[in-house]
Amino acid sequence: MQGIVKLQIWQFSLIYLLLVVVLLIMKKSQINQTKLLIIASLRMTVQLVLAGLILTYIIKNPHPLFTVAYFVLMTGFAIVRTLNNNRGLNRGFKLAIAGSISFAGLFVVVFFVYLVVGESVFNPQYMIPVSGMVVGNAMTGTILGVKTFRESFSGQRNKIEALLNIGAKPKKILLPFVNQAIETALLPTLNSMLGMGIIALPGMMTGQILSGTLPTTAILYQIAIMIAITTAVCLAVFGSLYFGYRSIYNDRNQIVLNRNDQ
Repeated sequence: MQGIVKLQIWQFSLIYLLLVVVLLIMKKSQINQTKLLIIASLRMTVQLVLAGLILTYIIKNPHPLFTVAYFVLMTGFAIVRTLNNNRGLNRGFKLAIAGSISFAGLFVVVFFVYLVVGESVFNPQYMIPVSGMVVGNAMTGTILGVKTFRESFSGQRNKIEALLNIGAKPKKILLPFVNQAIETALLPTLNSMLGMGIIALPGMMTGQILSGTLPTTAILYQIAIMIAITTAVCLAVFGSLYFGYRSIYNDRNQIVLNRNDQ
């Protein structure tokens, strides 16, 4: 198999013409998000170019400190974004989210790179790309899970207060919301797994095939990374909600989800 075709700048630039299609559809549909699309496209381009330059340097000059620093920064940004999408949570819930994303990402990535692939966890060629997929999906799942929990809580507020007034325990009231939120957060990943290989070829597998890797090898990696991602999402969401929900009620059986509710 031949290696991947190297794109020239003028060839790469042609892809931005597709955004004109998106802009036309948005205008036709009266969707006033033109500015957001342009900013998002530019920001994505700048961020990925910078990431590419940094990764090129790290891979050419491998050092454990660089790999660890990149993983820590990646995880830190994931935590910050998750919290920014769920503002107003108390300190305990925030710590549960931060700890769960960190643990899920580190545990799954180390398991994948060290045990499955058999490489050093300080090898940036494996550690950083795998971390990006695992931590990124853990972040997305956690954002969705916590958002679902909060919306369900808010929508059933009167019912919750009525149950508290008749003596129901907060744990018994809140656990169904936690379980529902975990299920909701897992469904996108599970549905993605259902269609893989038939409806779509995933990004990691496509990238490896384009670079000249045998499809059979790419398939094994894709199966492994999808199981790793599913596990990371499950751990991150479960930890965030299971430990987070315990921080929103006190010994007097009072439930306060947001700081501004206090």
